[in-house]
Amino acid sequence: METSIVVIRPETEEEDIKRAGDILKRGGLVAFPTETVYGLGGNALDAEASARIYAAKGRPSDNPLIVHIAAIEDLYGITEEVSGKAELLAEAFWPGPLTMIFKKNEKVPYSTTGGLDTVAVRFPGHEIARKVIKAGGGYVAAPSANTSGRPSPTEAAHVIEDLSGKIDMIVDGGSVGIGLESTIVDMSVDEPVILRPGYISQQMIEDVIGPVKMDAALLSADSKARPKAPGMKYKHYAPKADLVIVEGDPEKVIDRISRLAEEAQADGRTVGIICTEETVERYKTGIVKSAGTRSSEITIAQHLYGILREFDELEVSQIYSEAFDTPKMGEAIMNRLIKAAGHQIMKV
Repeated sequence: METSIVVIRPETEEEDIKRAGDILKRGGLVAFPTETVYGLGGNALDAEASARIYAAKGRPSDNPLIVHIAAIEDLYGITEEVSGKAELLAEAFWPGPLTMIFKKNEKVPYSTTGGLDTVAVRFPGHEIARKVIKAGGGYVAAPSANTSGRPSPTEAAHVIEDLSGKIDMIVDGGSVGIGLESTIVDMSVDEPVILRPGYISQQMIEDVIGPVKMDAALLSADSKARPKAPGMKYKHYAPKADLVIVEGDPEKVIDRISRLAEEAQADGRTVGIICTEETVERYKTGIVKSAGTRSSEITIAQHLYGILREFDELEVSQIYSEAFDTPKMGEAIMNRLIKAAGHQIMKV
């Protein structure tokens, strides 16, 4: 398959988005930017299109897809029930990086929901994303536009690397703003539960609707349950190298990572280190990359996946990373990093 790569420019935007919409309506696949990561879009109401998404990504078919909409009223067209609390969250955070899970109606095929009677829905804040969704019929299933298990794409070049030749079109809208996938909240149950942390924090949600639980399996490596939301069950966001997180007192972390890097390099391994602007000068061994600064945690979120991909390109075989327990996004950043490391955490 030949993949068309389109860079969005003002003079051709309307024509390019119409073409993307036509591909989606025909059952084809289009990657496009959102404010979180790039998404791989297919018609959410077309079972065959959803199957093509799974095939292109190499994604397990019991891992649900998120249905993206371009208007809040479209939520009611694919759900059985929308609670008052869900409406409050939609009013507060949509359009934006929040996904909510509802009981689905008969319009949504089980191939889109991973066989579940619930559907995950998001109304993205990215203008190009909303235009593509509207042009494509209003309901677009769009998981991250990467090979399943690899770091999610934060720019079009990452999508090209993973999916060129497997999908019909890639819409290049530049680098994304947030860099981590949306927060997912299960609103299909009596007591809402956060299934995946993201930019919209637990505190932000509780400020709107009151107490919300954090799913106990979020940091567990051994859940056998069918995943109700993307990213819950399988190893995700992973580089090709072995990744270990070192957590604890900052000085002890720097010392331990430095010693581990020296040992790995002595064994003939190519070593990568993930740290921050505050500590980057402290490391003298291996390929050292700063993800950002702890005083602006969004910078860490924006650069994390890109750094993991850079280490792949550099054929690094061993990565050591500092932990990022920052105030607002730390939970989301660590959730992705722990998944990428296959739950390998060293406490010092």
